[in-house]
Amino acid sequence: MKKALCIGINNYPGSPLSGCVHDAVCVSELITKNGDGSPNFDVKLEKNVTSKSDMKGLISDLFCGDCDTVLFYFSGHGFLNILGGYIVTPDFKKNDEGVSMNDILTLANESKIKNKIIILDCCHSGDMGNIRITDNVSLLSEGLTILTSSRDTESAIEINGHGLFTNLLLEALKGGAADLRGHISPGGVYSFIDRSLGAWYQRPVFKTNVTRFISLRTVIPQVSDEILRSIVEYFPNPTIEYSLDPSFEDTNSPDIVHDVVKPYANKENTVIFKKLQKLQSIGLVVPSGSEFMYFAAMKSKSCKLTPLGQHYWKLVKDRRI
Repeated sequence: MKKALCIGINNYPGSPLSGCVHDAVCVSELITKNGDGSPNFDVKLEKNVTSKSDMKGLISDLFCGDCDTVLFYFSGHGFLNILGGYIVTPDFKKNDEGVSMNDILTLANESKIKNKIIILDCCHSGDMGNIRITDNVSLLSEGLTILTSSRDTESAIEINGHGLFTNLLLEALKGGAADLRGHISPGGVYSFIDRSLGAWYQRPVFKTNVTRFISLRTVIPQVSDEILRSIVEYFPNPTIEYSLDPSFEDTNSPDIVHDVVKPYANKENTVIFKKLQKLQSIGLVVPSGSEFMYFAAMKSKSCKLTPLGQHYWKLVKDRRI
């Protein structure tokens, strides 16, 4: 029960763009499926919408109906005047540049759909969500999230056939913004893009009014939920350390030609150790008394949960994973 509208416009009279349709195609292809191939958004892709009337009709249709989540993505020209921001349509003229961002906000705010996500890659897109009559205060209904490529005063840049913002958005959706369980949220996408842009670039804008987690897409996680849940098995409480010895290291075997020490590798322990190493690779576990997990085992040291590991320990204990 998720639908999306992706619009890209290149064909502007007198001021054509080159990468916007490509951006819309790439975003639509990516959000149609999750990383494991399962269905995600039911996407309607529109290339080079020609008129304000058509654009407004498409957006109105998106926010109608009864589904769990809708997403609107736009790449094209943006415009700002004293009345506010606009996503520009090819039939633009003076004092009627396109669809008002305030009108889009009204459609989203009045929609009965639970979760609404608006992503804009255009100049001055940061004006989305501002209400000028209230001194640019952002008034967002519950369940609405806005992510834009730039502040209201900034231009959006195209680089190598993509908008700079959308290029990073695509990397985030491919998995760069995924959490440890493979979920990609709007907040995670914003954080990924914000970290990737230097201080001299356009700045993305993130506005939201949500009370529950929203997933834009899921990818195959670095570790399975089964391994995450093993945290409470190996660490009965979050501050205890797990004791290791050479039997946890599978290369510590007489069958392998190098110096080995007793106790030799034990199959049950080596399985546990591989899980602990995976938890270390995602920052949940660290060796104690040694720089590397290998030496922690060979020198009979221990390992412990990091602060992040303790957080996930609590999530598992509370049966939220």
